[in-house]
Amino acid sequence: MKRHILVVDDETGALTLIGIMLEHGGFNVLKAKNAGEALSQLDQSTPDLIILDVMMPGMDGIELCRVIRERDSTNKTPILILSARGDAESIIKGMEAGANDYLPKPILHHDLVSRVRSILGQGVEAG
Repeated sequence: MKRHILVVDDETGALTLIGIMLEHGGFNVLKAKNAGEALSQLDQSTPDLIILDVMMPGMDGIELCRVIRERDSTNKTPILILSARGDAESIIKGMEAGANDYLPKPILHHDLVSRVRSILGQGVEAG
């Protein structure tokens, strides 16, 4: 069974690219362009993993991460933060907000897929 991953990023290009990488990695991808869309998707179903961009208009990824952690349905859902900000302070903020992992952008296909698989506890299969 394919694992579902919700990707939240306000940049359409990034959303598309990350979606393609994950689909090629064998995952089912749900997309949201902002926190509001993400939360309404989470009202419908709980994905196996959530990938958040930090810099978004309105509620940013760090704040969204906190909100996701406060919800009973998603407080245990793994969260991976992707951000153009790779400085220690941003990473610490992300982890303090409840993220399981933090990847700086730009991301490579292999890094993203292997990180997602490792978070989900799947072995790194070839393909």
